[in-house]
Amino acid sequence: MKENSTPPRGRGVRGRVFVWANVVVLAWLALAVMLLALHDAFHVPAWVALHALLLGAVTNAIVIWSEHFVVTLCRVPGPSPRRLAFGLTALNLSVVFALVGVTTDVAVLAGVGGTAVAVIAAVHTIHLLRLRKTALPGRFGYLTGFYGAASAALVAGAASGAGLAAGAAHWYARLWAAHVHLTLLGWIGLSVLGTLFTLWPTTTGSRIHQGTITAARRSLPVLAGGLVVATGGVLTANVWVTAAGLLCYAAGIVVAIIPLWSRPRGPAAWMLAAGTGWLGVAVLFDAVQLLFAGTVEDLPEVIGTVLPVLAVGFTAQVLVGALTWLLPVVLGRGPAEHKAIAEILSRGWRTRAVATNVAIPLIVFGRPAPVHQIGWALAAVSVAAFLVLALRVAVPAARNGVLNSEPGQAQPRGTTTGVLAGLVVVVVAVALATSGQSNTAAVPGEARTVDVTLSGMRVRPDTVSVPSGTRLVLRVTNQEAMPHDLRLDSGERTPLLARGETALLDVGQVSGDRRAWCTVAGHRAAGMAMTIRLDGSHQHTPAEPDSRDDTAALDPGASPSSGWKSRDATLAPAAGTTHRVELRATEQDLEVAPGRRERRWTFAGTAPGPALRGRVGDQFEITLINDTTMGHGIDFHAGALAPDGPMRTLAPGERLVYRFTAHRAGAWLYHCSTMPMSQHIANGMYGAVIIDPPGLPAVDREYLLISSQLYLGAPGSDAQAGKIRDGRPDGWMFNGMAAQYDHAPLTARTGERVRIWLVNAGPGDTTAFHVVGAQFDTVYREGAWPLRPADTAGGAQVLDLAPAQGGFVELTFPEPGRYPFVDHDMRHAENGAHGLFTVTEHQ
Repeated sequence: MKENSTPPRGRGVRGRVFVWANVVVLAWLALAVMLLALHDAFHVPAWVALHALLLGAVTNAIVIWSEHFVVTLCRVPGPSPRRLAFGLTALNLSVVFALVGVTTDVAVLAGVGGTAVAVIAAVHTIHLLRLRKTALPGRFGYLTGFYGAASAALVAGAASGAGLAAGAAHWYARLWAAHVHLTLLGWIGLSVLGTLFTLWPTTTGSRIHQGTITAARRSLPVLAGGLVVATGGVLTANVWVTAAGLLCYAAGIVVAIIPLWSRPRGPAAWMLAAGTGWLGVAVLFDAVQLLFAGTVEDLPEVIGTVLPVLAVGFTAQVLVGALTWLLPVVLGRGPAEHKAIAEILSRGWRTRAVATNVAIPLIVFGRPAPVHQIGWALAAVSVAAFLVLALRVAVPAARNGVLNSEPGQAQPRGTTTGVLAGLVVVVVAVALATSGQSNTAAVPGEARTVDVTLSGMRVRPDTVSVPSGTRLVLRVTNQEAMPHDLRLDSGERTPLLARGETALLDVGQVSGDRRAWCTVAGHRAAGMAMTIRLDGSHQHTPAEPDSRDDTAALDPGASPSSGWKSRDATLAPAAGTTHRVELRATEQDLEVAPGRRERRWTFAGTAPGPALRGRVGDQFEITLINDTTMGHGIDFHAGALAPDGPMRTLAPGERLVYRFTAHRAGAWLYHCSTMPMSQHIANGMYGAVIIDPPGLPAVDREYLLISSQLYLGAPGSDAQAGKIRDGRPDGWMFNGMAAQYDHAPLTARTGERVRIWLVNAGPGDTTAFHVVGAQFDTVYREGAWPLRPADTAGGAQVLDLAPAQGGFVELTFPEPGRYPFVDHDMRHAENGAHGLFTVTEHQ
């Protein structure tokens, strides 16, 4: 048979799939470079480029080649082409789903993609372990150990990534650090080091001796153990444990590379050596920085410094070096073609390698900004140059099984060198032109400038109200170690800001509601979002008066709206010892005064929110769900626990479970914990938790009244916020509506013992509760008994409470009649804080 009648290697069924798989790796690598250069133009965050490299290109390469090495070296049957094609298709669809889902905040896509990647990694691990059982006895069994440990790290890394996408604000820094270490040091690091025991001797022309095999078996426990310890240290916020784990991992690298060392020969070996060296440098740098920092608060900043070293110096360089050696084996049909392809892929490798390794210190330490940008430009151009060469030989081979040129033919070197030189000049020029602009430069023209800070996984303030037509500029400053940015719904955004950096974001003329958020993965879900609203005081309607004297809007003779129902003030007895309640934060139109309906922020659709009741020792489990378009949280005074996690602000769509034990009796306030709290409380986000004092006797009737101030106007508007700040309420009320119990009086019978619980929600004034024509014989206030019938013959006329205080009074009505109850600060009583008891004769 003639030589030219032999089917090309790429035309075989398995071979064709394998060639296309490597083209997919190159495509992901090209996408990563493109996104790095053009992410601002595409309005996508820069981290998407990093994930296209790590989750797309590198993950595909590891899955493809790890199985290839196990099959080849352990002498076991390989998978069918159909199974290989199906698995790689599922993997790439999962990666696309995960990236699109997180980028667009579509939780379903992110969850499906991340879960699928984890499942595929687990299946890959199980498959490799099964191959090991059927393998012939040999020296290369260690490969499955490395690849299995790497896959387990990817599963754990995917789980931490899912936590990031879900927006675990309190744990975000820890989960992010764990995610970085598990994926880069675990999934990629262990895969690379395991493969290096075989690939390095091949690229250097040396032999795989027994010392290499022994080093492989010894290094894996050290590397895996160090990774586990470092991850545990990160999750427990222990810097010393984290550093110890990293130093252990570094020791594992030393154990692995000492017996491998020989002088590199050729482009692949030099790039593999440089990449592995940067891995060791990054791990040591990571550990030393943590030890000097001495606190987990600086963990994001430390990892942020090391990340470019791991991504560019280690991961990208090792991938390019490995493909430089492996692609000729896959694409070539014999020694002549192997050599021709290797020559093409090796063109300009010294320049590319120098550019990559010079770029890393420029990226990490580059100051001012143009130096940093030049570093990224050099790295991008170096990888892009390799891609031009690799795609030129890979795509024709994948499509036709042949190259564009005959074996041994080479394209003119001057063309490739000239193109690369031109690319470098253009990219550097663009970097210098764009990076020289100051982020804090003044925006021309008159504008209203608002200072915005990024800290604690929050955008502060989270709401800005301006009159229609205002030109708005946000002066954005990052005040914490975690890098943040701020992006408008129209696509404009700040750069990614390190701690202390400031940038101006020009919103333009505001003609409607706008949204802005941090684009870093998971930060928006964690609550880093803000709303820009039109000022309601500039939309004059009867429901939103803009007069300073808004109290005139409360008509004492007005009647409630048609279909109105009063809030039932009856307080039910405590039932059970575990209380599970779901509270949804919503916005509702509610009756705030007779005939006056306004928009209010609510818990569970009412203002006040539902009343909770229990006894000392009871357990409360509150599920809070934010169904609004802005951030809200909750604070239960009845519980005693650190506020960091349970009282955090929830982004729209987010939920949390708030658990506490009632250790002390009292009438306790709960309210929204999001700043400014005065606005959230004034707009209805409050309620009461009643914890009975031990031995509290039963009574005939129990009522709960929550006093508060009434501020009319659009919630969160400048006009309303100004009145709250100045202490100029439009009225006062009980249970969320002025004068409601004039129209729906509370009832009692003569001789019955009536207990009236009272909580002052504020947000400002004190209250002085009084029932006209009656006297209190029992007073319980802030956990103490100032008055009991058995203690004295005296009585009380007022229960006075400062904001957030609570208690109860008891009384009996001597005869039938109508007994007004009021806040005895007469300004309050005359502007809504009044109601009636209708008392009838006891039958």
